[in-house]
Amino acid sequence: MTLTEQLGRAIMWIAAIFTVVFLMTPLLVTVAVSFGSSSVFTLPPPDWSTRWYERLTNARGLWPSLLTSIQIAAFSTVVALVLGTLCAIALVRGRFPGRDSIATFLISPLMLPGLVIGIAMLQGFKALGLREAYSSLMIAHVIITLPYVVRTVLAALSLFDFSLIDAARTLGCSYPTAILRVLVPSLGPAFLTSGMFAFLASMDNYPISIFFTDAWTKTLPIQMLQYVEENPDPTIAAISSGLVLLAILALVVGDRLVGLRKLADF
Repeated sequence: MTLTEQLGRAIMWIAAIFTVVFLMTPLLVTVAVSFGSSSVFTLPPPDWSTRWYERLTNARGLWPSLLTSIQIAAFSTVVALVLGTLCAIALVRGRFPGRDSIATFLISPLMLPGLVIGIAMLQGFKALGLREAYSSLMIAHVIITLPYVVRTVLAALSLFDFSLIDAARTLGCSYPTAILRVLVPSLGPAFLTSGMFAFLASMDNYPISIFFTDAWTKTLPIQMLQYVEENPDPTIAAISSGLVLLAILALVVGDRLVGLRKLADF
């Protein structure tokens, strides 16, 4: 290995380590603050305590907002998986003009600021007469989770050999059976990856949800914002640590079922 290659590798490792530290430090600080005994955000904490986690059991509005977020995230993920897979199949197998434009349109919510999408959907829903908060949240979250499914399943389908379905049909399988036995198992890692990211994106979404919540229907991020405005104590750090734990659990489940290396391929 030449000196130039060694220098380049050293720079690459330094940049990678700096990036990891830069991204992980806020998470570690949040978790550390959540276990502090101080009623203000102090690091290092004067003493270690679980008082803020114990306080979560009596936090006003926390559990209804958490249940709302879980319901909306689960619904939007399932609907996005179905619609996104159908859209991806149409884009891969269909022969019609404008396929690239349609694919770009389907993933465009990932390219635009959340506030811009939220304002646009708010005006669109008002024009359609849709004013009920829960229904608006459901539809809005389907729209923002659909790109994760379309992009991931589209990448998986582009690598799939559709002649395997024809081979299964020559062996006696009907077309639906061939789809279920050949295509669906091959897309399993893509379904898991896209579903995981869609669920987490819905659970953590703030800039779009804020336009569709009301006094009775609030998602967890909106409730967290209210806590910060009314009583900024480390309770919010405890809730944030729970969301970090949720992301870690999703990665662990994905690693056990598929493997992180295969998940990263999508």
